[in-house]
Amino acid sequence: MAEPAPAVSSDTLRFPDKLYEGYVFDLDGTIYLGDELLPGVKRLILELRERGKKVIFLSNNPTKDPEMYSEKLTKLGLPTPKEETVNTVVTMTQWLLQNHPDATVFPIAEEPLKNALRDAGIKMSENPEEIDIVIASYDRTFEYRKLQIAFDAIWFHKRAMLVTTNPDRYCPFPGGRGEPDAAAIVAAIEACTGAKCEVNVGKPDPIMLKTIMDMIGLDAKDCVMTGDRLYTEIRMALDAGMPSAVVFTGETTPEMLEAETDENKPEYVLDRIDRLIPQQIWEELGWTEDDE
Repeated sequence: MAEPAPAVSSDTLRFPDKLYEGYVFDLDGTIYLGDELLPGVKRLILELRERGKKVIFLSNNPTKDPEMYSEKLTKLGLPTPKEETVNTVVTMTQWLLQNHPDATVFPIAEEPLKNALRDAGIKMSENPEEIDIVIASYDRTFEYRKLQIAFDAIWFHKRAMLVTTNPDRYCPFPGGRGEPDAAAIVAAIEACTGAKCEVNVGKPDPIMLKTIMDMIGLDAKDCVMTGDRLYTEIRMALDAGMPSAVVFTGETTPEMLEAETDENKPEYVLDRIDRLIPQQIWEELGWTEDDE
């Protein structure tokens, strides 16, 4: 079982006093860490579904596609259709189809994103002379050869723009560890080319939020976004006027939250994710923090 978040002062915590029509959840650090669901996740999701609430899982991680996320959640004991998951594989593909359908792209990425681009009919190339868009993604196969191709396409041939799937600096792992994410690859390309990343299709960009709202057919004000990072999912919700909740099971700590200005803080602050259920309903259900 994943370890619960450290004890947090009750003065820091703020729980919802009502239910919403839709619930949007980050995955890494919010729903699970590594291969374990976090405390309270399963009973929360099952209760929301039982009450007819719309649930969407959201991730900036493009190393999996929606079907892979669905399979992982199901394997962890939370059966989930792929239609309930959105990640940057989906949003990058859709953004290209809507804005640059004829572009030739060079994805610095792993197979799920490459497969999605291929299936969508988007042309890919490693020839810097014909690359229109360099996609910097979370790529654990990143190497100097890929950096050189991006450098030549952007700096030498002066024809390619730089975009990214997501702005995350690292992906959190159990035990407080993690691994470099897409922001590290963006930084490497920016450093050698002098270019700036022009588009981000992950959180906190409104491209991702629009995709979600279109899927569930609700207004942002009728949903709550829950995640562990202030600068991605929480920032996206704040910018859209969408209620949001940060949970101390991933990146954000109470100290980090305290250091933020009031306008950057979410409406709700949770020590465990099932605190999205109002206290009155907790008591009606007979829930305690000792049960999962």
